Amino acid sequence: MFTLRNRLSFPRPKKTPPRKSASLSNLHTLDRSTRETELGLDYGAPVMNIGGQSLKFEEGNWVSESGGIISEKEVQKLKRRNVQLEEENNLLKLKVEILLDMLSETTAESHLLQKELDGVKSHGRGRK
Repeated sequence: MFTLRNRLSFPRPKKTPPRKSASLSNLHTLDRSTRETELGLDYGAPVMNIGGQSLKFEEGNWVSESGGIISEKEVQKLKRRNVQLEEENNLLKLKVEILLDMLSETTAESHLLQKELDGVKSHGRGRK
């Protein structure tokens, strides 16, 4: 079967040369801790600030930056506050979406009314 591909000759793409197997960096020879320090991968313990209190996660517990372990009661209180703030944030996001929808609708109506007004003006000029 004779096809268009058989009639036209397409140049074959050049093959890319293989990469060198040896790395140009000597970082792979460093031990893990040195590599983490050199590359900045040692992030340390997670830290957060909730309710004006700075907390650090150490050995499975949230510890106050001042050094004391936070009680379970305090953790529960902070979790409740977190849930409350998340709900408030979701409500505010919903309100913003509604306001944006209202603004879009009002803008569209304004454009339609402006178009209609321009049409009436041009029609009125045509009669004179």
